[in-house]
Amino acid sequence: MTTTSLSPSAPQSTTSTRMANAIRALSMDAVQKANSGHPGAPMGMADIAVALWNRHLRHNPTNPHWPDRDRFVLSNGHGSMLLYSLLHLTGYDLPIEEIKQFRQMHSKTPGHPEYGITPGVETTTGPLGQGLANAVGMALAEALLAAEFNDGDDTIVDHHTYVFLGDGCLMEGISHEACSLAGTLKLNKLIALYDDNGISIDGHVENWFADNTPKRFEAYGWNVIPAIDGHNIDAVDAAIAAAKRSDRPTLICCKTIIGKGAPTKANSHDAHGAPLGAQEIAATRAAIGWEYEPFVIPQDVYDAWDAKASGAKLEQEWTARFATYAGKHPQRAIEFERRMKSELPRDFAEKAKALIDATVAKGETIATRKASQNALDGLAAALPELLGGSADLTGSNLTNWKASKAVRAGQDGAIQWGNHVNWGVREFGMSAALNGIALHGGYLPFGGTFLTFSDYSRNALRMAALMKIRSVFVFTHDSIGLGEDGPTHQSIEHVASLRLIPHFDVWRPADTVETSVTWVEAAKRVGPSAVIFTRQNLAYNERTDAQVEAIAKGGYVLVDWDEETVARKLILIATGSEVELAVKSVEALKQVGIGARVVSMPSTTVFDRQSDDWKEYVLPKGVARVAIEAGVTSFWAKYVGLEGGVVGIDTFGESAPAGELFKHFGFTVDNVVATAKRVLG
Repeated sequence: MTTTSLSPSAPQSTTSTRMANAIRALSMDAVQKANSGHPGAPMGMADIAVALWNRHLRHNPTNPHWPDRDRFVLSNGHGSMLLYSLLHLTGYDLPIEEIKQFRQMHSKTPGHPEYGITPGVETTTGPLGQGLANAVGMALAEALLAAEFNDGDDTIVDHHTYVFLGDGCLMEGISHEACSLAGTLKLNKLIALYDDNGISIDGHVENWFADNTPKRFEAYGWNVIPAIDGHNIDAVDAAIAAAKRSDRPTLICCKTIIGKGAPTKANSHDAHGAPLGAQEIAATRAAIGWEYEPFVIPQDVYDAWDAKASGAKLEQEWTARFATYAGKHPQRAIEFERRMKSELPRDFAEKAKALIDATVAKGETIATRKASQNALDGLAAALPELLGGSADLTGSNLTNWKASKAVRAGQDGAIQWGNHVNWGVREFGMSAALNGIALHGGYLPFGGTFLTFSDYSRNALRMAALMKIRSVFVFTHDSIGLGEDGPTHQSIEHVASLRLIPHFDVWRPADTVETSVTWVEAAKRVGPSAVIFTRQNLAYNERTDAQVEAIAKGGYVLVDWDEETVARKLILIATGSEVELAVKSVEALKQVGIGARVVSMPSTTVFDRQSDDWKEYVLPKGVARVAIEAGVTSFWAKYVGLEGGVVGIDTFGESAPAGELFKHFGFTVDNVVATAKRVLG
């Protein structure tokens, strides 16, 4: 651990001050026009922003997706007008009309920065602290790509990840999870600038946040640069330059005044989350010498900020280096470009089919967590970008594979390349960092924990869905089937609740074949997936080729009734471990004159996207239905109707062997038959 001290620097230039004041003016004007927003942080961080964006940040406004650009994350995303001002001023496709539409319907300037909405926004930062964890993931992706693709002087990956953060980000527990790991891995391309203004919504934070933040980050193994005047642009500039020379991640502590420039509301929570008001804005304009009308920026300030020409030059220089690299390493160059575009290999479909065919041929009766590990062996050979890991449960989640190699900090400052991350007991930090890796590009990340701990991860899952990024979340030990660990670890409501997240695919496969299909579909998807596996062994199900192909539709007919002999029809819908019970119940139902169709529905979310014709074929109207799943029953009303039945659990579990638990909670053939009789009358 190190602490860097810096001597005072020369006074900053008038031009730099005017550049900072342009941010202050745009921020207070946009918030005032919207009558909503947070002017204080942008006004307080304006000078820090000048130092970074005008003197250090390597980016090209005309190409926000240039692979070797520096990444910038505004973790305190409520200060979004800071970022929107910077994007507008430096030349991104964010015209002043969009600034005027701050926080309005369908504008490119929503209340918090949103990935995919605004050019130049690298991640969606709403809940505090997650942007910081995203940045750790981005820095990790950069380090691993550099270790994998750079070759001596042939360097095509060499950029920094910068993150702005505030007191609120550091109060959130996720900041500890992420920053502790960043220090352990010595992610020296990560530079965090801390807006230490001492104010949150409730007022001055010393009454509820008295941490010694520099000492805290020193303990993590970070390089710490304390006590920087955040309004001295030259001092911040020097601190960033020093941080770029460090062999560790760096925290630059910038003491600032929230709402800087506002005569009566600066250094007060009154500037945090509400418009300043017309009178205060007029007084602020006078105080900072800003003589222009709202949303008017003088040309000399635009010229000082404009980064289009310098950014294009930086990218051109990189493109020339990449051309040299491609001449020496043509296949590696092609592979790098493919992966940064998140494109699957051309032969992926062929290899995926081979994986599924091999799984069918084996016909194994094993736990789906083990089936997942077997699938990863095949998938990793087809997808070198696969980057796995677990939150200290690798041996239980089985998220490693034969060719996996652990990521470790290097002795010389460069990370030791690997494709498996030991995240430690950091479920939330892991999940948010996975999102950062996915956003950075170059890897398909996944991380594992127990399903019941998805509660710890949940908001990162939601952010992945909101951003529609390809993160894969592995959850094992999915129900009462985990047994003796008891109700604290037995998932009851979790699968159903995850299915409620928009644009979030949830898979709970029933055997080895469905597991292989699950992984193939998660890899293909543009968007996040949760893949949910059992601890206990599940029986292998025989299928036709057509049935194997139908698994990808999320729901399909696994066992069908005999149309000629059936008097009364019933559809059993089941997922995961309960498909085995549904199949076992078919013969018993037949003995009482009920012909049962078994519908395996490994992914309700995928099934819901199928055509009406497919859904009608699988679940024809007018036929009674019973759902079977070791979880809450209310979810299944959308499939079985109010007149249908559900064999499920609406209480917490118990501590006992799994077999006893399934019997205790009614997951038996007898109970399925009884439920069917009740539904059919």
